Amino acid sequence: MGKIIAVVNQKGGVGKTTTAVNLTAALTELGKKVLLCDFDPQANGTSGLGVDKRRVKHSVYDVIINDTPAADAVVQTKFGDVLPSSADLAGAAVELITVPEPNYRLKYALETLRNQYDVIFIDCPPSLELLTVNALAAADGILVPVQCEYYALEGLADLMNTLRLVKKRINPTLEIFGVALTMFDGRTNFSTQVAQEVRKHFPGKVFATVVPRNIRLAEAPSHGLPVTVYDRSSRGSQAYKAMALEIQKRL
Repeated sequence: MGKIIAVVNQKGGVGKTTTAVNLTAALTELGKKVLLCDFDPQANGTSGLGVDKRRVKHSVYDVIINDTPAADAVVQTKFGDVLPSSADLAGAAVELITVPEPNYRLKYALETLRNQYDVIFIDCPPSLELLTVNALAAADGILVPVQCEYYALEGLADLMNTLRLVKKRINPTLEIFGVALTMFDGRTNFSTQVAQEVRKHFPGKVFATVVPRNIRLAEAPSHGLPVTVYDRSSRGSQAYKAMALEIQKRL
């Protein structure tokens, strides 16, 4: 039975989608069967794996709002499978209020796919509203990207509070699967200090691999490719491949 991991941080620009896309591709390359559920209305995870969000027949919006079977919406790519997002998802939080068991719509959908995959990543929106609650209700664990910059720990208290509430009221088995340090700049003492602080806050949860600041990571999405394919020798690619090996061991 596959593991469902929500990639979540309510702060934007922390490398959340970059992490979800490249771990999907890197684990697929390791021979794992991986699905990326793009649960962000921006749909960057969908396009990051080379899928045109304007041409998909069904999206995750149709799955959670219109009861489309999740299997009918999955798109296969050579980098891993995708449950694509669309702009329609932006209004789903309001529509979910009117449906039965609104917190569990994504959970019920992904449970029908779980046995087909080794791991399912959910790329969450950068907020702590109903879509993210759906992702947390569906997940076995969360993966938290934290950028090695000023304000890195700001907002993590809110995320941990949300995690506690979800564990108490919705998903009692939810755990922190891992914490990924992103945008690390080895030239500055500050990045090192932030990394030390994060490791102190999450003992035993932070991946040994640190994702550096790397221009190739920024360029790859515009080509519809994960960086592990766009530039295999880049530092960003090597980092996500190493992190995928760590995840493989934890799985």
